[in-house]
Amino acid sequence: MLNQTISVAFVLPCLNEATTLERCILRAREALAGIREKYGLSGEVIVADNGSDDGSQDIALRTGARVVHVAERGYGAALISGFGTARSQYLVMGDSDCSYDFVEAVPMIGELLNGADLCMGNRFRGGIKPGAMPWKNRYIGNPALSGILRVLFKTDIGDAHCGLRALTAPALERLNLSSTGMEFASEMLLKSVLLDFKIAEVPVTLSPDERGRPPHLNPWRDGMRHLIYMFLLSPSWLFMVPGVTLGLLGLAMMTALLVVGGDELVQIGGVFFGSHWAVMASAAMIISVQTVAMGMFAQLYNYKELIRRPSRRALAFLNASRLEYWLLAGMLLIAGGLAWISTITFGWIASDYAGLSAMRGMIAAGTMCVIGAQVFFSGFLMSVVSGNRSRHLFAIGD
Repeated sequence: MLNQTISVAFVLPCLNEATTLERCILRAREALAGIREKYGLSGEVIVADNGSDDGSQDIALRTGARVVHVAERGYGAALISGFGTARSQYLVMGDSDCSYDFVEAVPMIGELLNGADLCMGNRFRGGIKPGAMPWKNRYIGNPALSGILRVLFKTDIGDAHCGLRALTAPALERLNLSSTGMEFASEMLLKSVLLDFKIAEVPVTLSPDERGRPPHLNPWRDGMRHLIYMFLLSPSWLFMVPGVTLGLLGLAMMTALLVVGGDELVQIGGVFFGSHWAVMASAAMIISVQTVAMGMFAQLYNYKELIRRPSRRALAFLNASRLEYWLLAGMLLIAGGLAWISTITFGWIASDYAGLSAMRGMIAAGTMCVIGAQVFFSGFLMSVVSGNRSRHLFAIGD
């Protein structure tokens, strides 16, 4: 049996929840009684009020909860303030609309006591009552967003957007959460995955919202916020994958045009490509290098801010990365491009200014110069992000 001073806090965000708040608090107190009996932990209920004007604060106080007044509007802002005032080792969050049964959070505390850093509720394993979730959320939105999360972050979380969840105070401190809106829930889960937290799931039941008014959640707007936030925390998919793909396509097109040479058309399937497509290939390669470089900057920033841990390949790359290597690579590319341009120019002069058919070569040579300049200055920016150091591994604790 654990010491009674170790406690649990149920944190309920609230904005005009007078019709349902009392029942939620009473149910949370029942959950605390079960936690006390089963695990020997004391606890409290905290209502993080976001400026209610329907008497929710009085209801919370009358029902035995502690009220925290949160001036900044937003789901995330309310929870951050509520968590910040909690004096507990274990934290539970859930909505104040009777959509979740807080007694189902009791096994979540058990998962935390068994070593989990974060415990998610899973509505698809527990049950979704009729009318509790719109069909587009149940069959399209939530499965799609959870599926994208599993692909982007290589996790097996089954319900990424359940609002009933629990975490430890040390985990909360490491997460350094900052989102003030509905994307707060995504930030909590995604950062937990990136930091290799131990994440558990327990079945929970989703019931219909009993407030009798439209929810604060906007499915399309908040769904898009969740999607954008997932990509913001996944530089590999946001920058690297499209950048590398575009670069390979551009390189393949440029190579095909140069191999054929002259003004002869390149045939791919039933489509013909001429010299003007070298401009498109050049643009694709330049955009590719810039996009991949931005991905590197974003990854390095994430490592530096302890948002994610670097993989072995990332560590090997950063260990070898030096400003002088970037500068040398950039100068070699620029020199190669200028030499290519000079060869074409002097050849034209030597032919007594005869007809010149070297558009593809000139475009390729110019592309080398531009990419060389990108690499050259990207090296400087890598060093800036690394804290104005020439070696780029230091930022992650080398």
